[in-house]
Amino acid sequence: MNSIIKTALAAASLALICQHAQAQSVAAAPLPTPKFDAKGIARTETVRDAFDATREAIQVRVDFANGASFPKHSHPGVEIAYVLSGVIEYELNGKTVRLRAGESIYIPAGAVHSAKNVASGTTSELATYVVEKGKPIVILDK
Repeated sequence: MNSIIKTALAAASLALICQHAQAQSVAAAPLPTPKFDAKGIARTETVRDAFDATREAIQVRVDFANGASFPKHSHPGVEIAYVLSGVIEYELNGKTVRLRAGESIYIPAGAVHSAKNVASGTTSELATYVVEKGKPIVILDK
């Protein structure tokens, strides 16, 4: 085998070993235990960083205890929610949308919506927001 082929094979092998090791370390990291509030909602912020001069990107894991719901609210920017486990029923623009694990929803800036765990047991979502800096992430509807 010439040296170019040997080098390419060595590099490919090293890349596979690194990917496998990285996958194992990520899979082994325990998730924090949710700290539920009185309504049965736990919010764990995972990322917050400037998106541009006026907005920031925020990612939050939201856990819903059995039967818990989050009342009508909006956000000062867009939300993209991805259901990690369970089933969540969203009320948005007068329509009911039921999402299962692996499904997602786009919620426009300022859109009033609510979310409810309709599964048995805890339901979790990963919510990603691009919102105006300095404003509360959640604005409860009156």
